[in-house]
Amino acid sequence: MTTKSILVFAGLLVLTLITTTIAGMEWVNGNFILDPNPSEEIDWLSISNISQGLTYSLSFLGILTFHEFAHYFTARYYGIKTTLPFYIPLWLGISLSFGTIGAFIRIKERITSRKEYFDVGIAGPLAGFVVGLVILIYGFATLPPAEYLFTYNPHYEQYGENFQEYIYRDVDQPIFKVGKNLLFLILESTLVSDPTRIPNGYEMFHYPLIFSGFLAMFFTALNLLPIGQLDGGHVVFGLFGYRKARKISEALYFCFVFYAGLGWVTPFLPVDELSYMIPINIGLYYIMFLKMRSDWQDVLLMATSLFTLQFLSSYFFPGFQGYTGWLVFAFLIGRFLGVYHPPAIIDDELDTKRKVLGWIALLIFVLCFSPQPFTFELPSMP
Repeated sequence: MTTKSILVFAGLLVLTLITTTIAGMEWVNGNFILDPNPSEEIDWLSISNISQGLTYSLSFLGILTFHEFAHYFTARYYGIKTTLPFYIPLWLGISLSFGTIGAFIRIKERITSRKEYFDVGIAGPLAGFVVGLVILIYGFATLPPAEYLFTYNPHYEQYGENFQEYIYRDVDQPIFKVGKNLLFLILESTLVSDPTRIPNGYEMFHYPLIFSGFLAMFFTALNLLPIGQLDGGHVVFGLFGYRKARKISEALYFCFVFYAGLGWVTPFLPVDELSYMIPINIGLYYIMFLKMRSDWQDVLLMATSLFTLQFLSSYFFPGFQGYTGWLVFAFLIGRFLGVYHPPAIIDDELDTKRKVLGWIALLIFVLCFSPQPFTFELPSMP
């Protein structure tokens, strides 16, 4: 480990701590620091705002840090050369941003055995999930009363603690919503006795501990997608071996893209719009599937088949919509990360303990995955 690598690690960590703290203050207040026309004047340097921003950033980065260092120390345990975590700061100041898009370590040499792939891959999600679960349990157990929201939305106060029954009735423009996952529904039902304290999807970002926990679990679910060389792909590879993991990854990737693009191009669009949207849709799928087959005709057949299946599904089940936001991630997998897991030189069978942990990791994916994590929609309130 060189001095340069330590400085890069420390520099990115500090910068990301700053950007996530600023982003946390923006989320809690529902305003952007660089917005030329803010909805209200805010003292961004107040102790209260900085404290809320730090609550968001320290919990969010804490979970990500445990995740990445679990990968790092496991790799070092096996003598695998790897870098310290690289944090990726991202703050915009005029639109939605989380302050970071995550962190990663770079493995600098090939992993040789199936067991090593499994151990390195599963260590991060397990560590991050445990820390995130502790933070979320504390967050839900200490939720403030409904009146807490009046600090950031004074006009809610006239409706009292049942503001949700009234405040959204006159909303005529889509607003930001967080789509909860199964883990959140379980924690809400078991830890919160007063339902008025539970933040709904339109207000969750005002609760820095809960919102940062949701984001960390969102990234955990992304990493645990059982495809290719994602952490979940390593888990599936360890559990089932190269041949079965290849088939599983391909089938799940196809299903992932099917869900992501479902409802994007439907038979109910105007004909002139369909005339260019259909080739764009099929062309996108062609690019995403290009590395999965050597014959371009096979790739075109896969892309066309998927589009046809989506098109027919939209006709017969028009109310069922996918989440186009997943197409971006599906594109990154298909073009850059890879759908298939590479084979290992040593194809060693996992012991029972590791197999149990593998199935636990897949269960964690189910608990943390949100089909529609971030949307803009009109509230459907009574």
